[in-house]
Amino acid sequence: LQALTGDSVDNVPGVPGIGPKTAAQLLEQFGDLDTLLARAGEIKQDKRRESIIANADKARISRQLVTLMNDVPVTEGLEDFVLHAPDGPKLIGFLKTMEFTSLTRRVAEATSTEAGDVQAVAVTVERADHAHGPDVGAGLPPVARNASGTEPDEAGGTAETSKQGDTPSLLAALRLERAATGKIDISAYHCIRDVSTLKAWVAEAREAGIAAFDVRATSADPMQAELIGMAIATAPGRAAYIPFAHMSGNGDLLGGGALENQIALREALAVLKPLLEDRSVLKVAQNLKYDLVIMSRYGIDVAPFDDTMLISYVLDAGTPHGHGMDALAEKWLGHTPLQLKDVTGSGKSSVGFDQVDIDKATAHAAEDADVTLRLWLVLKPRLAAKGLVSVYERLERPLVPVLARMEQRGISVDRQILSRLSGELAQGAARLEEEIYQLIGERINIGSPKQLGDILFGRMGLPGGSKTKTGQWSTSAQLLEDLAAEGHELPRKIVDWRQLTKLKSTYTDALPGFIHPDTKRVHTSYALAATTTGRLSSSDPNLQNIPVRTAEGRKIRTAFITDKSHRLVSADYSQIELRVLAHVAEIPQLRQAFADGADIHAITASEMFNVPVEGMPSEVRRRAKAINFGIIYGISAFGLANQLSIPREEAGNYIKKYFERFPGIRDYIEETKAYAREHGFVETIFGRRIHYPDIRSSNPSLRAFNERASINARLQG
Repeated sequence: LQALTGDSVDNVPGVPGIGPKTAAQLLEQFGDLDTLLARAGEIKQDKRRESIIANADKARISRQLVTLMNDVPVTEGLEDFVLHAPDGPKLIGFLKTMEFTSLTRRVAEATSTEAGDVQAVAVTVERADHAHGPDVGAGLPPVARNASGTEPDEAGGTAETSKQGDTPSLLAALRLERAATGKIDISAYHCIRDVSTLKAWVAEAREAGIAAFDVRATSADPMQAELIGMAIATAPGRAAYIPFAHMSGNGDLLGGGALENQIALREALAVLKPLLEDRSVLKVAQNLKYDLVIMSRYGIDVAPFDDTMLISYVLDAGTPHGHGMDALAEKWLGHTPLQLKDVTGSGKSSVGFDQVDIDKATAHAAEDADVTLRLWLVLKPRLAAKGLVSVYERLERPLVPVLARMEQRGISVDRQILSRLSGELAQGAARLEEEIYQLIGERINIGSPKQLGDILFGRMGLPGGSKTKTGQWSTSAQLLEDLAAEGHELPRKIVDWRQLTKLKSTYTDALPGFIHPDTKRVHTSYALAATTTGRLSSSDPNLQNIPVRTAEGRKIRTAFITDKSHRLVSADYSQIELRVLAHVAEIPQLRQAFADGADIHAITASEMFNVPVEGMPSEVRRRAKAINFGIIYGISAFGLANQLSIPREEAGNYIKKYFERFPGIRDYIEETKAYAREHGFVETIFGRRIHYPDIRSSNPSLRAFNERASINARLQG
């Protein structure tokens, strides 16, 4: 079974696409691995059959790798394997040299050694050669050879002569200098147009142990995209583009013909697939999830991999610069990449990438791969330097293939339910329109904020009106909801009308347009690097904001279906932010309440208002709930007063009393703000770092916003 499934921890390749469940089914059907491989042609599933036939040798090698050897001659006695305590001073000297600060403290405590009395010791870092993949000592794969064919080291010497005491900081600095200062010459890239040349590049990538790649396809939607070509880079400045499906420039309205002298897609993928699935070669990409979905549709399981966009996100979440390739190239390489519109044109004169002149296509695609590799060389060492390796390796990177599979799988939507709901919403909106016209006394454009503002605050003189910078009356949702809560009928009907029309336009009318023509499912896109706190976001369409608070919104959720043999299961953390707060702020009352499975809001109300939990009025609990969640988001007395429709002074007293009953929460808030001001960032329990560059702003509103965000970020991320 393990020979089929593989083991990434021990570099056991296994058979791509075969998991434990499938492997168990196959072994149950055929009895053992040898019989399975001999009769693989009998497997009914095409993809499964082809994968096992193509990777039979891998399965045999994998079996060897996982089989324990019980005939190895052991000459040592058991006493030779007794675990001995480390030499504290010697180990600490090594750790200091390698700049393992936290580990140094831990070893010092464990060995009762005074770390301050130990000096760093000289350490020699041997360079790895190409045959053994990336340079483990430096964290940098061999990236170039000099004219004599020997491998240059970080300082410009050769592997045969270079033996020096390098620290991680020095190695990272040298890597940064090489990647950031090397000139990017887009005219030096290659175009691969025959199989023999492609095989040579694949061999070069295997020798280097690393390959950055960039997929070119017909659509930004990976579920609709068809492959056009792929770029690959094996070292800074060493990059090439492989066209698969470019069209000749003299095509007619019927589509023209394929460009001559390019490798057929199927033939090219047959050469590239083993490389992209080779677990001894690291694949690097920018926004890798897009590439994973496309390559999976072509039967290729890319692994192992790194994503420069995610590395940047982990390093610099919350900073002003984005995590797109262009922004990263500007920041870290001082280079402005060739823009897509520069090669495809813009507006009505633009063409698809498959119609772009092959030299321009090569320059653009190969540059992207080259820049991606250079960014990896610069950014990856910063993870270790900033103590963020665990966040990237354990939280972010493993999620990429999971989300890619989720996107590719999609979810079914019932068109008939949406169509029926659209009609109901249209009728409801039309009814409200007539009622609004009757209240106003004339027919207006209800969707016009200007016309509504003039009537509500100009003609009717309702309270709370304020004008925007453009001189128009504000008709924000919050303002209208406040007026409706005060008993004003017209604002209430306008709020209801807006809700119905938004549900109709955003969901019942829009969702059918997202149903894939082949899969008959909706395939959203999940963004890992879009929010500051590490949360996911969903787009095209946004499936995270399907309404639930109104009856009409809940009806829309019924349109998401599954087949009769499956069930949709909804799972959610219960009051997760409050649980994390109770832990990090060490609030004994809240921790005990959660441990007992008690009603946390009732407990809070009881603590604050001296009201027994039994028979507690719902209004008292509601206020405690608003305070509980409001505190997490740094709510002010003004904000709480609006939320509970109470005087500002009363809201301020609630907050004051809350902090008196739970002083640990007040301490947590003040300590978090102080830490953010000092360091410019906050950290979550898992070590995620969120930056707040405006936490020291002279603008009070901006500073206060950053303070509130920093309080909440530690609980969100």
